[in-house]
Amino acid sequence: MASFVGKKFKLEKSENFDEYMKELGVGLVLRKMGNSISPTVEVTIEGDTYTLTTTSTFKTSSISFKLGEEFDEETLDGRQVKSIITLDGNKLIQEQKGDKPSTIVREFTDGDLTTTLTIGAVKSVRIYKAV
Repeated sequence: MASFVGKKFKLEKSENFDEYMKELGVGLVLRKMGNSISPTVEVTIEGDTYTLTTTSTFKTSSISFKLGEEFDEETLDGRQVKSIITLDGNKLIQEQKGDKPSTIVREFTDGDLTTTLTIGAVKSVRIYKAV
């Protein structure tokens, strides 16, 4: 089992997230909200099904998936996408397919989670600390 399963990580630092959301077409109000919250992320696993839960004062969302299998996802900003998540060592790599395809790489290190979000030429890095 991956070492990050069952641990919680809280957002500590965010770079270029507003530009990333802008590129996705997220409106001003949701962007302001997205930039003002510090969500907590937790990954759990039951059998071969992973669940990624993001909790904030604004909203809680969960996605459940099996590695390497495509699934339907409603993103936090309300977009409908098809996603596939794979595990490469300590990285969960998510490919979102939809009107605006994007990639989310969640890299777990000792006590940290670094999330790199990419859409086109725009990249955002968000750093979470274990809580």
